[in-house]
Amino acid sequence: MALLSVRNLRTYFHLHMGTVKAVDGISFDLEAGKTLGIVGESGSGKTVTCLSLLKLIPMPPAEIVGGQAYLEGRDLLSLSEKELRGIRGRKMAMIFQEPMTALNPLYTVGEQIAETIRHHQAVTRAEAFEMAVEMLAAVSIPLPRLRAKSYPHQLSGGMKQRVMIALAMSCRPKILIADEPSTALDVTIQAQILRLIHELKSRTGTSVILVTHNMGVITATADEVMVLYLGKMVEKGEVYALFNQPRHPYTQGLLDCILKPSGRRNLPKILPGFIPHPINRPSGCPFHPRCPKRKTLCAVEEPPVVRDGRQETVCWLYV
Repeated sequence: MALLSVRNLRTYFHLHMGTVKAVDGISFDLEAGKTLGIVGESGSGKTVTCLSLLKLIPMPPAEIVGGQAYLEGRDLLSLSEKELRGIRGRKMAMIFQEPMTALNPLYTVGEQIAETIRHHQAVTRAEAFEMAVEMLAAVSIPLPRLRAKSYPHQLSGGMKQRVMIALAMSCRPKILIADEPSTALDVTIQAQILRLIHELKSRTGTSVILVTHNMGVITATADEVMVLYLGKMVEKGEVYALFNQPRHPYTQGLLDCILKPSGRRNLPKILPGFIPHPINRPSGCPFHPRCPKRKTLCAVEEPPVVRDGRQETVCWLYV
């Protein structure tokens, strides 16, 4: 049985220019102890999907217009704000995309971690601070007691990202959502952050939703992968099966953009075109204006989900 089961999630933004269907009918399951990778270009709906699960999007202009998200039998989308405060951090936690804006510049990082711990556990202020120091040590921050008394601006980008991981893991959540955890970091620090998340997952049994645009990261860390395009799922399946035999032209295009270390003959290709404006969505399959394999039907009618074992593809090529 899935730890988290999301069905037909739809999140729209009502703007003066029109309605943006940022997430439009996404469904997936996350099993205990597994990592689900969510990939796609900017504007695909990856972050909004995750924020919707915890109702962290601004409403209005956003509105969750439909769907269910069952965590241990409870529909997160039907819970009140008070009930959700008991879920956030304790059962589901999130590493936000930009740690400098997610951390409060007015408080030390130790105080911010301790505050989260005290919100969910019956401990004193001193006990919570000691637990915060332990969490900083757990994410391999040197001199954790000293760093706990530092403000965010006194830490490097890699340090701040480690603090965000410590903050998210401080109450041992069952699900960790990592939204582009290695963005804006150099390659060496990226590898350290991803390795750290994997080690914490192995140590605690936490399930992970990893949001990224980096297909290489997904290959190295995820068990399953879901590919999004313009708010819709286009392909989903076990990571090695999907990457070895991608079926949807969009997934194929993303994989072709990866630089392969085997000479000039395997130089990366460029995925033509851009994601359409979200208000002026194309009819039929949303990818058809950029698709090299499009048919006449693709511009007329949206394709159904085609299942082949555990792999799902939304494309007329396989109907």
